[in-house]
Amino acid sequence: MVGLAMIAPPTRSRFLIAATIAAAACLGFLAFAAPRPGMKVLDMGAGGGYSSELMARAVAPSGIVFAQNPADLGERAKAAFQARLATPAMKNAIADTAPFDDPVPAGVADFDLITSLFYYHDTTYMEVDRAQMNRKLFAALKPGGILIIADHSALPGQGTSVCKTLHRIEEATLRQEVEAAGFKLTATGDFWRNAADSHDFPSFKRDMPVDNFVLKFQKPM
Repeated sequence: MVGLAMIAPPTRSRFLIAATIAAAACLGFLAFAAPRPGMKVLDMGAGGGYSSELMARAVAPSGIVFAQNPADLGERAKAAFQARLATPAMKNAIADTAPFDDPVPAGVADFDLITSLFYYHDTTYMEVDRAQMNRKLFAALKPGGILIIADHSALPGQGTSVCKTLHRIEEATLRQEVEAAGFKLTATGDFWRNAADSHDFPSFKRDMPVDNFVLKFQKPM
């Protein structure tokens, strides 16, 4: 069982869950994603590894987590990830250094669960083929497998136009891109929603209310 000490907000890269998100909301995420012992998980955009450890603890002792990061990940996040990878909690986690649009290690398939937390918007201004990325994720999952994507909400009509400036993406745009790969939306989570967000400031600003959406997609059986 994943304890509150694990999910309490740590110091982390801005690419993952902000330090202001409460432990109760992380429990909501675990209930929504439903990782279980024995699962094979791919954690996209692992950054400093917090979400990867969360998954590693949840699928232990017989499961495995592949923690994907691009080769050009920032040095601070790299150091944080390597330090976390060396801890006992990450004994069933494997570092997966690979591009976002080709993230799956050779010979690995039939993932039960793929997670992507607060990083999808960054791929819009990187040299990433998002259509290829989503197709690769679809192919990597076993039939019935689940893809969970969380990101910072932009206003309707903004699409990807504020991804680099405000680090936000329009929910409908992200959904359209992912569904184009064959995924079916099965659920949405409101545990990281915040109605007080004006949506006109960068999502990584400290002590500001940020509205985050969470989408659950499934690869059809």
